[in-house]
Formats: sequence, C-alpha cells, structure tokens
Amino acid sequence: MQTLSRHRSALHRRSSAFLLGILLSLSPFGFASGWQPFGNVSKVAVLPDGVELTAGSSKVRVVAVSSNIVRVRYAPRGTFSADHSFALVPNDHKAPKVRVREEKDSIQVDAGDVRVAIRKSPLRISFLDAAGATVLQEHPDYPVAFNGTAFRVWESMPEDEHYFGLGDKGGSLDHRDESFTMWNKDVFGYQESTDPRYKTIPFLVGLRNGNAYGLFLDNTYRSTWDIGKESRDFFSFGADGGELNYYFIYGPDPKQIVERFTDLTGHAPLPPLFSLGYQQSRYSYYPEARVREIVNELRTRKIPADAVYLDIDYQEKNRPFTVDRERFPNFEGMIKDLDEQGMKVITITDLHIAHVPGAKTYEEGLKGDHFIKNPDGTVYVGKVWPGDSVFPDFTRATTRDWWGTLYTDYMKAGVRGSWNDMNEPAIFERADKTMPLGNIHHIQDRPEDGGQDRLTDHREIHNVLGMENVRATYDGLLKLNPNQRPFVLTRAAYAGTQRYAATWTGDNTASWNHMRLSIYQLLNLGISGYAFSGVDVGGFNGSPNPELLTRWHELGLFYPMYRNHAAKETRNREPWVDGPEHEAIRKRYIETRYKLLPYIYTGMEENSRTGIPLLRPMFMEFPKELGLAGNGDEFMFGRSFLVAPKVWGFLQPYDVTLPQGAWYDYWTGNKLDGGKTFQVEPPLDTLPVFVRAGSIVPQQAVVQHVEEIPQGPLEMHVYPGPNCSGEIYQDDGNTFAYRDGQYLRQSFTCVAAADHLEITMNAPEGHYQPWFKEVRFTIHGVDGKISSTTVDGKPASKWKTGAGTLVSNGIPWDRNAHKLRLTYTRP
Repeated sequence: MQTLSRHRSALHRRSSAFLLGILLSLSPFGFASGWQPFGNVSKVAVLPDGVELTAGSSKVRVVAVSSNIVRVRYAPRGTFSADHSFALVPNDHKAPKVRVREEKDSIQVDAGDVRVAIRKSPLRISFLDAAGATVLQEHPDYPVAFNGTAFRVWESMPEDEHYFGLGDKGGSLDHRDESFTMWNKDVFGYQESTDPRYKTIPFLVGLRNGNAYGLFLDNTYRSTWDIGKESRDFFSFGADGGELNYYFIYGPDPKQIVERFTDLTGHAPLPPLFSLGYQQSRYSYYPEARVREIVNELRTRKIPADAVYLDIDYQEKNRPFTVDRERFPNFEGMIKDLDEQGMKVITITDLHIAHVPGAKTYEEGLKGDHFIKNPDGTVYVGKVWPGDSVFPDFTRATTRDWWGTLYTDYMKAGVRGSWNDMNEPAIFERADKTMPLGNIHHIQDRPEDGGQDRLTDHREIHNVLGMENVRATYDGLLKLNPNQRPFVLTRAAYAGTQRYAATWTGDNTASWNHMRLSIYQLLNLGISGYAFSGVDVGGFNGSPNPELLTRWHELGLFYPMYRNHAAKETRNREPWVDGPEHEAIRKRYIETRYKLLPYIYTGMEENSRTGIPLLRPMFMEFPKELGLAGNGDEFMFGRSFLVAPKVWGFLQPYDVTLPQGAWYDYWTGNKLDGGKTFQVEPPLDTLPVFVRAGSIVPQQAVVQHVEEIPQGPLEMHVYPGPNCSGEIYQDDGNTFAYRDGQYLRQSFTCVAAADHLEITMNAPEGHYQPWFKEVRFTIHGVDGKISSTTVDGKPASKWKTGAGTLVSNGIPWDRNAHKLRLTYTRP
C-alpha cells in the first residue's frame, strides 16, 4: 500500500507539473502565452507591521491590518503604486505588534489571531490560525503568476470546504464548482447561469468544519473567480489589470468575517423607517392620475404601504431631471397630496444626461467639464433611454458635487429618494452593452479621501462607476436636506457601495426558479457586506400566475427591502389583481411585515453598527451544524426566525430541516423538536416560519404607513428556551437625531426553571420617547397551570391564558428595570 501511495503521489506531481505548464503557457483569460511565476525570495525586510519580500526585481508586502486581518500586495516591477481604494474606508484599526521569525527556507509573521507562513523557494504564502492549523494556503504546484498587467492566484481547496459571497451571483448558495466574472453588466432577463451580472463584489467566504475565513481582492478591473470548476484541487482568482492586492480575514465565526469585512469597506447607514415598509412600483405608473389611483386603492383597501416609485415615463422624453408636464401637470401637488396620505415618492434618475445642446443640465455639465471623454479628448456620447446621452465623470469630486445639485427641485417638491438605474453603465447599440474601454476618467479626490488626481481609462473605472454615481446622489441628497436620512437605490455596485445605497437584484423573471434564486442572491449579498437588498417581487420580466405572485408576496415579507415591481407589457401585479382570495392573503402578509417592523428595524440598526445582515444563511447562526452549510432554501431572518418557503411550483410536499434545539411554529405557537427533517405541504395562505426557542420578539399593531402611530402597547412575544433574549431599537425613523442620543435601546431576557419563568426588562439606553406607553408580553409554550404572576415582586392581576400561551396585561413602560415572574405547576 505504501508503494502504491508513493506511485500515486509521483503521478499527481507529474500531472500537476504538466497542468502547471499549461496554465503558464495559456492565459486564464484566453489570450497569448507569457505567464511568469513569481520568483524566489532573495531578501527579507522587516516592517513595523509585517515584512517586505524581494524576489528578483519584484516585491511583496505582507502586513497585519489587525490581529485577524492580513493584507498582501504584489509589485511585479518592484514599485508599489500609490495606495488608493474605492472600497475601503478610513478605520481605527491599530496594527498589532507582529513577530517576525526568519529561518533559512521560511518566514513566519505572527499577528495574533493569524499567522502567515511564507516559503522562500518557491515563494508560497499560507495563513494559519493562532494554534498553527492551516486555514488557507497557496497550492503547492501552482505559483502566483503574472502576464503583463494580468495576474492569477491559485489556492488549495479542501474537499469539505464551502464557498459563499461574491455578491448576488447565480448558481447555488455554495459556489463550489462554479466560476464567475466580475464585470458589471446590464443583463435583462438573466437566467440562473447568466454571468457576469450587475455587481462586482470580489469577496469570498470559505467555511470548513464551522470555521470561516474571508478573502477580498481589492481590484476594480475585470476579474475572474474559479471555485473548483477548473480543478477539484484548487480555486483561483485573478484580474486583467490593476494591483494584486488582497486581504485575508480570519474569524473563525462566520459573523466575525462579515463584521470585519464591513469594518474595512464601511457599514450601511441606518435606513429611514419608511424604506422598510411595503413599496409599490412598475415600469411605469403614469400619468399622474394612475399614480393617484394606485395609492388610493392601497389606502381604500387598507393594504399598508409606504412608497410608490416613478420609472422613466414621468420624465420628458426619458431625460433625467425633467418632468413630463403633459403626463404630470401637477407633479409637485401630487407629491404633496401623496405625502399627506403617508406615501413617499421615489423617482428614477439614471446616471446619464440627455445630449441636448442648449438644455440647462447639459450646458452646465459641459461648462464644468463634468462628462467622460473619448481618448481624443472629446465628450463621449452613447445611446440610452433619452437617445444620445453623455455621462458624468463620477470619480471626480467636483462632478459628484455638481450631480448632487441636480436634485434640488425634486427635494423641494418633496421627493423622498432616488432610484439610480442603468449605472453599470448600460449603453444601447453596443455588443458589450457598455462604453468603450479606452474612455478617459478623471480620478479627483479631496484630501480627506486620499488626494489623488490622475487620469485613467474605463477598464479601471467600469466596475466602480455605479458606486460613485450613488455616492454622488447620497451626498447630494444629504447636502440638500442635512437632517433627513437619504434613501438611494442602485442596481450596479462595487464592494463598499452599501455605504450609500440599498440595492436590488435587477431585471429578474416571473418564475418559480427566480423566486428560489432570490434567496441565494440576497443571502450571498448579505455575506458580501450588502445587507439592505431586495428583489422585484413577482418578477420584473414576464407575468407570474396568481399562485406564484401570492407565494412571492409571502416570501417578500422576509426580504430586507419589500418592493413589488414589473416591466411594461406584463400583467398588473398589485396585491388586489387576482381577486379577493389572493388579495386577502397578500394583505395579511404585508400586514405581518408591519407588525414585525420593530423587530426588522432593530435588526437593520444592528446591521448599521456591525455589518451582520438581517437575512442570514443557516450556517451563520449554526456554524457547527455541518449539514446546514449548503442549505439555501431555508434561511434565518435575524437571530429568531427560520423561513422555509415553497420554492418549487411542482414540488409538494417538501422537506424542512430544523437545527438542534426547540422551535415554535410562528403561526400556531406549537412547540417543535429540532435536529430533524420533516415534510410540509403548506396551503396557499401559509409560508412555513419557525421561531427559535430562546427568542423575545418585539411586535406592534398594524399601521397603514410608518408615520401612523400604532395603537395599543408594544407586544413582546416570548419563546422560552436557552439564552433567552431580545432587543428593541427605536428612534424617529427619519432624521439623524439618534446620533445625539435620541434613540431607545432596550434588552429583554428570560430564564425558565422547573416551576417558574422570569422575564427581565432591562433599563433602556438613550433619550428617545417611544410611541408605546405600555408593554404586553405573550409567553408561548406554556404547559403548566399558572399559580401566580408578579411584577417587581408585587402581585399582578390575572393574565389571559390561551392554547399554550399566556398574555399579560399592559405593563406601564418607564425607564427603570423590571422583573416579571410567573410560577406554575406542571400538569
């Protein structure tokens, strides 16, 4: 057996060497040979935070950003470019004291939680945990290689490792055996395997045996990621230009990976509360009378909603920053009237400007030198919705400032947010659907942003143009209304765009497959640091049948952003279009969204501080339950809710797996044992939702929009179990007053014993006065006879009992801590 094993090893080495020869003679991008591996290390210079290695005329820097983040930079020509990143934000990471140990054949850099092991000849980099176990290592047979401006890195791929992230790519939740191109592209009617798509977020999370790491390639050029499709032995990544500059992030908990990645790339701002309500959209609602009709129907039918969208047909000849006065003769009055009904208006503004000499916006931009240029210095003109169009040079600070001023009239009219579409950028009448790669951009940063001032071409800027577009929009809206939280929605993105805008998955299709795919997309977006996201409920392209539309409304309840949107020439899909039965079901789920707004807003506030998404893959909450790693048809909504939708139109019944521990059916309150798989066959009006034992979930009475004050007390639903806790966060939902202490944060805990249950209302933080005056508790899973109830040791009046539940009377809310105690006898 040993002899056979040695023969196998030798054969593997020979086949690996043969494959390496092929890899180095053929470009991963399909062009001519010329790939060169990095040389051997000839010199080691110790830096305060790491090492600089010399290999021939090339250099590599390996430095610790923190005790669990390591940055690796390559300079194949020996000179590092000026340090600049569109993705990263200034941070207060204090570089740890690193220990460097050099031996004859190796170097070790110890940053604390991460160790870097570097082999000198040939150069290989491995990452280890503090105990010395290998977490990630370059493949021993395939060195980092360069070909002109292009590069590629090969990493060993264990058979039992799973891979996630990379934004809202297609395929499965687990990206193993898949490959992707990072190049923002307009892909109307995309399918599961369509690639590339609208976003570039080159951040991969690896998970093995419950331990996670992250790998972020901070490079804006076209890049590719092959996750074991080329070979089961390795995954690889590379780009056709720019710097090989990546960050290794160690957890080991998956939540820590996302936290640390968003520490690097920035956290999403706390969204305005209305943006978490139900939103109604279509391409397009016009004329003005139709918009009013839609809003009046929602209000008359008492279907809660907070926003209506205007697509490009509200504009004159599809020209951004104009209004078609024939279709919208009283645009400003309409917005005012809708606002009085509690309905916010979101208008689309694509990133182009109509090429109309003499028009005010065009002439302003021309005079300010704000448009992207051809290589010969003339202004680039491309065709989009208005016809001939020009494109602001959003990497230029003065251009971003100018763009922000264009929203002045909209803000004065009361428009509440901006929807920035077509910002990949998408260009008509071109095979590649975008502008020429030779177009010239001016990178001009303010000193606080790095102070760069240089020219570059579209190869570098393409993937960040959408990001810089929404950056300009967000900053502009903020400048025009400094104490109102902006709402911006974007289709295109690069890593870090979460700092400026919510996003959605683009022009999806009205199919069961796309509803299922939406779960994988939003989960991987959240893993990639982009948590405030949604999809077009019902599917943009095509017409859903009534059952699909109803099931999608049910699932949309648990999207971070809940927006119904559709294309022209598709059937109407407002909640009432399929008759009373479907309307009643859709209305009930929209109402449930509003009941859960205290829980949802609390989760989004957590995201704004930590980066942890509200929509979570199962492994994020249960990393040690290895069988859940690739489960993408179920997901967690915050810490408490497990959602298991029907995602196959033909599959009935289907399997649901509950993790270990006790669970409760959200709709019935029935207690269930976890750690097993069972079948469900939900009727049309039921989306299987389960609550984790140990949860305390805040809810409120139904309102028609977020400016309506809920009637009655705050409702806290208690599901006794281990580590029982919950939290509520409140503020005014609209301004930045929370930054000055005008917020409320209150935590709740419960402890269950054999003969009693004790609930603690901890003293709240912050100075905000909430809408509720009382708190009412509903305790689920009560299986004994209640003998007494007390609040702060004083007898409380008799509480109401139901089927397995106990409902308290309203307990006056104040800023003190309180204890509730129930004693009972078992039956």
